[in-house]
Amino acid sequence: MNAALSRNVYFIKEHVGMFKAANNYDIHDPETGAIVMECREPRLGLLTKILRFTDFKRLTPFDIRIMTPSGQPIVRVKRGVSLFLSKVHVLDENDRHIGGFKQKLFSIGGAFNILDENDKPMCTLKGKWHSWNFRFMAGDTELANITKKWEGIGKNLFTSADNYMLQISDTVPTESPVRQLILAAVMCIDMVLKE
Repeated sequence: MNAALSRNVYFIKEHVGMFKAANNYDIHDPETGAIVMECREPRLGLLTKILRFTDFKRLTPFDIRIMTPSGQPIVRVKRGVSLFLSKVHVLDENDRHIGGFKQKLFSIGGAFNILDENDKPMCTLKGKWHSWNFRFMAGDTELANITKKWEGIGKNLFTSADNYMLQISDTVPTESPVRQLILAAVMCIDMVLKE
């Protein structure tokens, strides 16, 4: 597993854009400000690009690559066309299936089951309908939380960029694929629930 996943706190900054089809993020070390990972959506088809500017944006497929600034793969997040509930696949740096997310049917605020490599639930991602606060819960234990960071009225009104703070609990081992799933979930929340 890549050393970039050994941190417990990340600042995720979406690229600013008024008219953008692809979702691109930089993932920073909040203490130093250094970019430790990049998240890109490199291959969008023409139809997907067009639909991203319509009310059908939440239904479009995505294939997001998270890598080091030098281009070393860390995790990949994929989803096909989604008509009702999203089923997202997460692959490791070698394109092996390590788990995924399945959107819950009746959840206020948005929720996903986090699945292991055998599609068995291992934890739940829960959110609040009135804010951008999400928690990864394994029973009563919080594994991580995600909060949206306010950037000011001008930026929030006139661009589609969002910024998030991800905090992973010390109890999640640095070599655990759960860290990859948590990082992948940040992208899923933004593209599936909040767009």
